[in-house]
Amino acid sequence: MRTLQGRVGVVTGGAGGLGRAIGERFAAAGMRVVLADVQAEPLERTVAECRDAGMEVIGVQTDVTNFASVEALRDATLSAFGSVHVVCNNAGIGAGAEGRMWEHELNDWKWAIGVNMMGVVHGINAFVPVMLEQNDEGHIVNTSSGNGGVSPLPSTPQYAATKAAVVTITECLYGQLQEIDAKVSASVLFPGPHILRTGLFESWRSRTEEFAKERPRKTPYTTVEALEAQMKAAGVTIAYTPVEEVAERVVVGLLANDFWIHPGSERGDNQLRARTESMLHRTNPTYLRAVPG
Repeated sequence: MRTLQGRVGVVTGGAGGLGRAIGERFAAAGMRVVLADVQAEPLERTVAECRDAGMEVIGVQTDVTNFASVEALRDATLSAFGSVHVVCNNAGIGAGAEGRMWEHELNDWKWAIGVNMMGVVHGINAFVPVMLEQNDEGHIVNTSSGNGGVSPLPSTPQYAATKAAVVTITECLYGQLQEIDAKVSASVLFPGPHILRTGLFESWRSRTEEFAKERPRKTPYTTVEALEAQMKAAGVTIAYTPVEEVAERVVVGLLANDFWIHPGSERGDNQLRARTESMLHRTNPTYLRAVPG
Protein backbone atom coordinates (compact mmCIF):
# COMPACT_ATOMS: atom_id res chain seq x y z
CA MET A 1 0.00 0.00 0.00
CA ARG A 2 1.27 3.47 -0.84
CA THR A 3 -0.16 5.16 2.25
CA LEU A 4 -2.18 4.39 5.36
CA GLN A 5 -3.29 8.00 5.89
CA GLY A 6 -7.08 8.22 5.86
CA ARG A 7 -7.50 4.48 5.40
CA VAL A 8 -9.71 2.20 7.50
CA GLY A 9 -8.23 -0.71 9.42
CA VAL A 10 -9.95 -3.57 11.25
CA VAL A 11 -8.13 -5.58 13.92
CA THR A 12 -9.60 -8.65 15.61
CA GLY A 13 -8.37 -9.56 19.05
CA GLY A 14 -8.10 -5.82 19.47
CA ALA A 15 -8.96 -5.35 23.15
CA GLY A 16 -5.39 -5.87 24.31
CA GLY A 17 -1.95 -7.22 23.59
CA LEU A 18 -0.78 -7.26 20.00
CA GLY A 19 -4.20 -6.39 18.56
CA ARG A 20 -4.41 -3.19 20.58
CA ALA A 21 -0.82 -2.28 19.69
CA ILE A 22 -1.56 -2.71 15.98
CA GLY A 23 -4.70 -0.60 16.28
CA GLU A 24 -2.83 2.18 18.08
CA ARG A 25 -0.05 2.13 15.49
CA PHE A 26 -2.61 2.31 12.69
CA ALA A 27 -4.20 5.34 14.37
CA ALA A 28 -0.78 6.98 14.66
CA ALA A 29 -0.39 6.48 10.90
CA GLY A 30 -3.59 8.42 10.31
CA MET A 31 -5.97 5.49 9.96
CA ARG A 32 -9.49 5.16 11.25
CA VAL A 33 -9.59 1.99 13.30
CA VAL A 34 -12.11 -0.69 14.20
CA LEU A 35 -11.12 -2.89 17.13
CA ALA A 36 -12.98 -6.19 17.49
CA ASP A 37 -12.90 -8.60 20.41
CA VAL A 38 -15.11 -11.27 21.95
CA GLN A 39 -14.67 -9.77 25.43
CA ALA A 40 -16.97 -6.75 25.75
CA GLU A 41 -15.64 -5.04 28.87
CA PRO A 42 -11.93 -5.04 27.96
CA LEU A 43 -12.89 -3.84 24.47
CA GLU A 44 -14.97 -0.96 25.81
CA ARG A 45 -12.14 0.04 28.13
CA THR A 46 -9.56 -0.06 25.35
CA VAL A 47 -11.72 1.96 22.95
CA ALA A 48 -12.34 4.59 25.63
CA GLU A 49 -8.63 4.91 26.36
CA CYS A 50 -7.79 5.16 22.67
CA ARG A 51 -10.40 7.86 22.13
CA ASP A 52 -9.10 9.77 25.14
CA ALA A 53 -5.71 9.71 23.40
CA GLY A 54 -7.26 11.34 20.32
CA MET A 55 -7.60 8.26 18.11
CA GLU A 56 -10.52 7.80 15.71
CA VAL A 57 -11.60 4.32 16.77
CA ILE A 58 -14.73 2.27 17.35
CA GLY A 59 -15.17 -1.12 19.00
CA VAL A 60 -17.34 -4.01 17.84
CA GLN A 61 -17.83 -7.07 20.01
CA THR A 62 -17.12 -9.98 17.69
CA ASP A 63 -16.92 -13.76 17.99
CA VAL A 64 -14.66 -14.75 15.10
CA THR A 65 -15.80 -18.39 15.34
CA ASN A 66 -19.20 -17.22 14.10
CA PHE A 67 -19.40 -16.02 10.50
CA ALA A 68 -22.54 -13.97 11.12
CA SER A 69 -20.67 -12.12 13.87
CA VAL A 70 -17.79 -11.33 11.50
CA GLU A 71 -20.29 -10.19 8.86
CA ALA A 72 -21.76 -7.87 11.50
CA LEU A 73 -18.24 -6.53 12.13
CA ARG A 74 -17.87 -5.80 8.42
CA ASP A 75 -21.25 -4.08 8.29
CA ALA A 76 -20.47 -1.99 11.37
CA THR A 77 -17.16 -0.94 9.79
CA LEU A 78 -18.84 0.15 6.57
CA SER A 79 -21.60 1.91 8.48
CA ALA A 80 -19.10 3.89 10.54
CA PHE A 81 -16.45 4.68 7.93
CA GLY A 82 -17.87 3.77 4.51
CA SER A 83 -14.98 1.55 3.43
CA VAL A 84 -12.30 -0.85 4.65
CA HIS A 85 -8.70 -1.13 3.48
CA VAL A 86 -6.75 -3.26 5.95
CA VAL A 87 -8.04 -6.28 7.87
CA CYS A 88 -5.84 -7.92 10.49
CA ASN A 89 -7.19 -11.37 11.33
CA ASN A 90 -5.30 -11.40 14.60
CA ALA A 91 -7.59 -13.03 17.19
CA GLY A 92 -5.98 -16.15 18.59
CA ILE A 93 -6.13 -18.48 21.57
CA GLY A 94 -4.16 -21.24 23.23
CA ALA A 95 -6.44 -24.24 23.69
CA GLY A 96 -5.32 -25.00 27.24
CA ALA A 97 -5.40 -28.75 26.70
CA GLU A 98 -3.98 -31.16 29.29
CA GLY A 99 -1.90 -34.29 28.88
CA ARG A 100 -0.89 -35.93 25.61
CA MET A 101 -2.78 -35.05 22.47
CA TRP A 102 -4.65 -38.35 22.43
CA GLU A 103 -6.04 -37.34 25.82
CA HIS A 104 -7.14 -33.88 24.73
CA GLU A 105 -10.82 -33.04 24.64
CA LEU A 106 -12.34 -32.64 21.19
CA ASN A 107 -13.58 -29.22 22.26
CA ASP A 108 -9.94 -28.15 22.68
CA TRP A 109 -9.49 -28.85 18.98
CA LYS A 110 -12.80 -27.32 17.96
CA TRP A 111 -12.12 -24.11 19.89
CA ALA A 112 -8.61 -23.65 18.50
CA ILE A 113 -9.77 -24.38 14.95
CA GLY A 114 -12.77 -22.10 15.40
CA VAL A 115 -10.73 -19.09 16.55
CA ASN A 116 -7.27 -19.50 15.06
CA MET A 117 -8.18 -20.95 11.68
CA MET A 118 -11.86 -20.36 10.94
CA GLY A 119 -11.55 -16.85 12.38
CA VAL A 120 -9.13 -16.13 9.55
CA VAL A 121 -11.38 -17.81 6.97
CA HIS A 122 -14.38 -15.84 8.22
CA GLY A 123 -12.41 -12.60 8.00
CA ILE A 124 -11.41 -13.38 4.42
CA ASN A 125 -14.91 -14.35 3.31
CA ALA A 126 -16.57 -11.37 4.97
CA PHE A 127 -14.15 -8.64 3.92
CA VAL A 128 -12.33 -9.57 0.71
CA PRO A 129 -15.39 -9.32 -1.61
CA VAL A 130 -16.09 -5.80 -0.31
CA MET A 131 -12.45 -4.81 -0.64
CA LEU A 132 -12.36 -6.06 -4.24
CA GLU A 133 -15.56 -4.18 -5.10
CA GLN A 134 -14.02 -0.96 -3.82
CA ASN A 135 -11.40 -1.23 -6.59
CA ASP A 136 -8.89 0.38 -4.25
CA GLU A 137 -5.74 -0.69 -2.48
CA GLY A 138 -6.34 -3.14 0.32
CA HIS A 139 -4.54 -5.69 2.42
CA ILE A 140 -5.28 -8.73 4.58
CA VAL A 141 -2.83 -9.53 7.39
CA ASN A 142 -3.21 -12.94 9.03
CA THR A 143 -1.39 -13.64 12.29
CA SER A 144 0.48 -16.93 12.45
CA SER A 145 3.30 -18.01 14.78
CA GLY A 146 6.72 -19.61 14.62
CA ASN A 147 5.05 -22.33 16.68
CA GLY A 148 3.44 -24.13 13.77
CA GLY A 149 4.19 -21.66 11.02
CA VAL A 150 7.86 -22.61 11.15
CA SER A 151 7.85 -25.79 13.24
CA PRO A 152 5.60 -27.07 16.03
CA LEU A 153 6.04 -27.31 19.76
CA PRO A 154 4.86 -30.87 20.40
CA SER A 155 3.18 -29.78 23.64
CA THR A 156 0.73 -27.46 21.83
CA PRO A 157 -0.71 -29.43 18.90
CA GLN A 158 -3.92 -27.40 18.53
CA TYR A 159 -2.14 -24.06 18.46
CA ALA A 160 0.68 -25.26 16.21
CA ALA A 161 -1.65 -26.97 13.74
CA THR A 162 -3.93 -23.97 13.38
CA LYS A 163 -1.05 -21.51 13.03
CA ALA A 164 0.49 -23.71 10.34
CA ALA A 165 -2.87 -23.63 8.57
CA VAL A 166 -2.88 -19.83 8.68
CA VAL A 167 0.34 -19.75 6.65
CA THR A 168 -1.07 -22.04 3.95
CA ILE A 169 -4.39 -20.19 3.83
CA THR A 170 -2.57 -16.88 3.39
CA GLU A 171 -0.30 -18.27 0.68
CA CYS A 172 -3.34 -19.46 -1.25
CA LEU A 173 -5.12 -16.15 -0.74
CA TYR A 174 -2.08 -14.24 -1.99
CA GLY A 175 -1.80 -16.48 -5.04
CA GLN A 176 -5.46 -16.13 -5.97
CA LEU A 177 -5.39 -12.35 -5.56
CA GLN A 178 -2.33 -12.24 -7.81
CA GLU A 179 -4.10 -14.37 -10.41
CA ILE A 180 -6.87 -11.79 -10.81
CA ASP A 181 -4.43 -8.86 -10.67
CA ALA A 182 -6.25 -7.48 -7.64
CA LYS A 183 -5.37 -4.25 -5.88
CA VAL A 184 -5.82 -6.21 -2.66
CA SER A 185 -2.94 -8.30 -1.34
CA ALA A 186 -2.12 -10.43 1.70
CA SER A 187 0.58 -10.97 4.29
CA VAL A 188 1.28 -13.48 7.01
CA LEU A 189 2.52 -12.07 10.32
CA PHE A 190 4.94 -13.90 12.59
CA PRO A 191 5.07 -12.02 15.90
CA GLY A 192 8.39 -12.18 17.69
CA PRO A 193 11.19 -13.10 17.38
CA HIS A 194 10.78 -13.58 21.13
CA ILE A 195 7.80 -14.22 23.40
CA LEU A 196 5.15 -11.50 23.52
CA ARG A 197 3.42 -10.46 26.72
CA THR A 198 -0.18 -10.79 25.58
CA GLY A 199 -3.35 -12.37 26.88
CA LEU A 200 -2.66 -15.66 25.08
CA PHE A 201 -1.99 -17.46 28.35
CA GLU A 202 -5.34 -16.26 29.68
CA SER A 203 -7.34 -17.40 26.66
CA TRP A 204 -9.54 -19.52 28.90
CA ARG A 205 -11.26 -16.32 30.04
CA SER A 206 -12.79 -15.86 26.57
CA ARG A 207 -13.81 -19.48 26.01
CA THR A 208 -17.47 -19.50 25.00
CA GLU A 209 -20.05 -22.04 26.11
CA GLU A 210 -20.08 -23.63 22.66
CA PHE A 211 -16.50 -24.82 23.20
CA ALA A 212 -16.62 -25.31 26.98
CA LYS A 213 -14.35 -27.80 28.71
CA GLU A 214 -15.99 -31.20 29.03
CA ARG A 215 -14.29 -32.07 32.34
CA PRO A 216 -12.53 -30.14 35.13
CA ARG A 217 -8.85 -29.39 34.73
CA LYS A 218 -6.42 -31.44 36.80
CA THR A 219 -3.72 -28.76 36.71
CA PRO A 220 -3.70 -24.93 36.65
CA TYR A 221 -3.56 -23.17 33.31
CA THR A 222 -0.06 -22.34 32.09
CA THR A 223 1.07 -18.81 32.93
CA VAL A 224 3.90 -16.64 31.64
CA GLU A 225 5.65 -17.20 34.96
CA ALA A 226 5.39 -21.00 34.63
CA LEU A 227 6.73 -20.85 31.10
CA GLU A 228 9.64 -18.71 32.27
CA ALA A 229 10.50 -21.33 34.89
CA GLN A 230 10.33 -24.07 32.25
CA MET A 231 12.62 -22.14 29.94
CA LYS A 232 15.13 -21.44 32.69
CA ALA A 233 15.19 -25.12 33.60
CA ALA A 234 15.92 -25.93 29.97
CA GLY A 235 18.77 -23.41 29.91
CA VAL A 236 17.02 -21.13 27.41
CA THR A 237 17.62 -17.40 27.67
CA ILE A 238 14.40 -15.56 28.34
CA ALA A 239 13.67 -12.62 26.05
CA TYR A 240 10.56 -10.66 25.17
CA THR A 241 9.56 -8.69 22.10
CA PRO A 242 7.44 -5.59 22.81
CA VAL A 243 4.07 -5.69 21.06
CA GLU A 244 4.75 -2.16 19.82
CA GLU A 245 7.76 -3.46 17.91
CA VAL A 246 5.61 -6.04 16.14
CA ALA A 247 2.95 -3.42 15.36
CA GLU A 248 5.60 -1.22 13.77
CA ARG A 249 6.72 -4.18 11.69
CA VAL A 250 3.15 -4.59 10.43
CA VAL A 251 3.03 -0.99 9.23
CA VAL A 252 6.42 -1.30 7.52
CA GLY A 253 5.32 -4.55 5.87
CA LEU A 254 2.09 -3.03 4.59
CA LEU A 255 3.85 -0.06 3.03
CA ALA A 256 6.44 -2.37 1.44
CA ASN A 257 3.77 -4.87 0.32
CA ASP A 258 5.72 -7.69 1.99
CA PHE A 259 4.11 -11.10 2.14
CA TRP A 260 6.32 -12.42 4.94
CA ILE A 261 6.16 -10.09 7.93
CA HIS A 262 8.68 -12.21 9.73
CA PRO A 263 11.51 -10.86 11.92
CA GLY A 264 15.02 -12.15 11.45
CA SER A 265 16.19 -14.44 14.22
CA GLU A 266 19.16 -16.77 14.33
CA ARG A 267 17.26 -19.30 16.40
CA GLY A 268 14.13 -19.08 14.24
CA ASP A 269 16.08 -19.20 10.98
CA ASN A 270 18.01 -22.24 12.21
CA GLN A 271 14.74 -23.92 13.10
CA LEU A 272 13.36 -23.21 9.64
CA ARG A 273 16.52 -24.59 8.00
CA ALA A 274 16.45 -27.70 10.19
CA ARG A 275 12.87 -28.47 9.27
CA THR A 276 13.49 -27.82 5.58
CA GLU A 277 16.59 -30.03 5.61
CA SER A 278 14.65 -32.79 7.36
CA MET A 279 11.99 -32.68 4.66
CA LEU A 280 14.50 -32.50 1.80
CA HIS A 281 16.56 -35.43 3.11
CA ARG A 282 13.60 -37.43 4.45
CA THR A 283 15.04 -37.59 7.96
CA ASN A 284 13.10 -37.89 11.19
CA PRO A 285 12.09 -34.59 12.86
CA THR A 286 14.83 -34.27 15.46
CA TYR A 287 14.45 -30.48 15.26
CA LEU A 288 11.29 -30.49 17.41
CA ARG A 289 11.62 -28.13 20.39
CA ALA A 290 10.44 -28.54 23.95
CA VAL A 291 10.05 -24.84 24.70
CA PRO A 292 9.83 -21.67 22.60
CA GLY A 293 12.77 -19.35 22.19
